[in-house]
Amino acid sequence: MIELKSPAEIERMRTTGAFVARVLADLRAKAAVGVNLLDLEHHTRTMIRERGAESCYWDYAPSFGRGPFRNTVCLSVNDAVLHGLPHDYVLRDGDVLSMDLAVSIDGWVADAAVTTIVGTPAEADVRLVRATEEALAAGVEAARPGHRLGDVSAAIAEVARDYDYRVNTEFGGHGLGRTMHEDPHIPNRGRPGRGLLLRPGMTLALEPWFTAGSARIVTDPDGWTIRSADGSRTAHSEHTVAITENGPEVLTRLDDEG
Repeated sequence: MIELKSPAEIERMRTTGAFVARVLADLRAKAAVGVNLLDLEHHTRTMIRERGAESCYWDYAPSFGRGPFRNTVCLSVNDAVLHGLPHDYVLRDGDVLSMDLAVSIDGWVADAAVTTIVGTPAEADVRLVRATEEALAAGVEAARPGHRLGDVSAAIAEVARDYDYRVNTEFGGHGLGRTMHEDPHIPNRGRPGRGLLLRPGMTLALEPWFTAGSARIVTDPDGWTIRSADGSRTAHSEHTVAITENGPEVLTRLDDEG
């Protein structure tokens, strides 16, 4: 079932989205050579606690994970792309770090992810991150009333195709609002003009993630961290988007995104 949110409810999600964006911007600024992933995790915990918010990840135990997840942010490095379990790892020059955060404030959720390059960036990694950001922007632009869900998925896949990256459809975007994961599932590949009709009041998390090589993925022994099967670098971008009468509104936009 898909719940359409009222303007007042979207306003409450906008508050949560602004906080998620602020935390991710703070983490991106702190992600430097020599910083331990656990320091980023503990900083996130502190920000969430001081805001009076709740982590959507803490104690999360879905069928695909070895739950419960006992952290507040997913931190995925290099060939890891999703659900990275924070652990005792010190960031190195050139590491690609994806950070994914979902938080609830007063019962309303927002979810977003950014990928940053630590220290000296390799051009191939810059290109990969840029592709996910452009795909996210294309997906957002397609998320308009009267369009179909397939239009969003196809817009994301078209950017991947332009960059010659393959698309995995095992994990993708999703609805959200009162909880982190709601209907519908939003694959990162689809057919224009097909699927669910988009209506004002829908709130969606769009999250293109690409690998530089194979689209196949594997899961670490920790039961959570998902990596590219061939060890190639990965990147992940995500926003919470509200569909309004005037078009899509990004609720988790970072300050430097304009």
